Amino acid sequence: MTSSPASESAPRPSGAPAAHRPLRRMTARSRDEKHRAASPLELFFDLCFVVAIAQAGVQLVHSVAEAHAAEGIVSYAMVFFAIWWAWMNFTWFASAYDNDDVLYRVVTLVQIAGVLVLAAGVSRAFEDHEFLVVVAGYVIMRLALTAQWLRAARTAEDAERRMTLRYAGGVLLCQVGWLGLLFLPESVRPWVFLVMAIAEMCVPVLAEKEINTSWHPHHISERYGLFTIIVLGETIAAATIAVKSGVDENDALGELLPIASGGLLIIFAAWWIYFAVPIHGHLRSNKQAFLWGYGHYLIFASAAAIGAGLEVAVEQAVGKAHISTLSASAAVTLPTALFLLTVWALHARHFKVGTGQQLVLPTAALAVILCTFLGDWAVLTTGIVSALGVAVGVTLTARMVAQEEREKVAGASAV
Repeated sequence: MTSSPASESAPRPSGAPAAHRPLRRMTARSRDEKHRAASPLELFFDLCFVVAIAQAGVQLVHSVAEAHAAEGIVSYAMVFFAIWWAWMNFTWFASAYDNDDVLYRVVTLVQIAGVLVLAAGVSRAFEDHEFLVVVAGYVIMRLALTAQWLRAARTAEDAERRMTLRYAGGVLLCQVGWLGLLFLPESVRPWVFLVMAIAEMCVPVLAEKEINTSWHPHHISERYGLFTIIVLGETIAAATIAVKSGVDENDALGELLPIASGGLLIIFAAWWIYFAVPIHGHLRSNKQAFLWGYGHYLIFASAAAIGAGLEVAVEQAVGKAHISTLSASAAVTLPTALFLLTVWALHARHFKVGTGQQLVLPTAALAVILCTFLGDWAVLTTGIVSALGVAVGVTLTARMVAQEEREKVAGASAV
């Protein structure tokens, strides 16, 4: 995913006549393009994908609340992978080849239609283990992306052309495996899914073995950040609706206030921690980018699962969930701890200086897991621990900056 020779050409000026043509050549954009930002189409794309994430979250809530957590988590992991992988592949392709002409927009809208089809099948996938509609929606998205890669191949040459064709062929080949998943016994589907997921993730690695796409570091980091914001927003919306329903139907404000307060602190802390560092400066090579991009499966999935966990905690507090307080607490604390650890591994650790700064998030994650055993106060305590993690991190950073400034002043005085 580093820049390719084809990407070195200067970007077309926004006012050029070619920019108004309905169809334009799909050529690699420059990795050094100035002022590259997310487009309105990309933002629309994200919002539509969150519809499917919301459906997966709702079904996860039902599964956990009915004491079928293991089964629900497996289905959630499978469905979320399909949503995340299709979103991620579009994002990286768009960063390298988005020419925003009519055909590009139409094919992108087809991908949006595919995720809406997928969203329509989420409930059947969870309840009846029927994945026909989910797979159909996924295949629609993947065929549309294949068309984009083939279009890019038409104007590419030599190594870049071979790379685009490997992408198209790899994506198509994987769809055969996904369709075959529908005809296998239910007991082996999770294992076949795991094999197919690994195969999908190998496609970019193999496709770019000779030459890399011209993805834009700042654009990619912005796209991931925006999607994180949207997922956290969906988490807030789901938790708010759950609290409102609990208060309206059960007049349980006293029981729900600690959950609402703790949930708000958790989500605020999650936002703060994710955006604490300028990650685009870390994305300098394919090795870094692949690890960072793939690792976001856990960040996005855990962020969305926090909202589902808060809904479960609300339902347990008002007596609607058939699980213990410990189980309801774990539905919040475990995804929160996973979010903290994953953000530390992918983001924070690259910018933290000294053992103290490096240990803040791992220590907070461990403390959050221990909060699971605090009964009715587990969610509120988790929120407080998360907020304290932010406060400690900010304090340590401020002290480091102040120390550096003092050293500069002392050095200047000595000169």
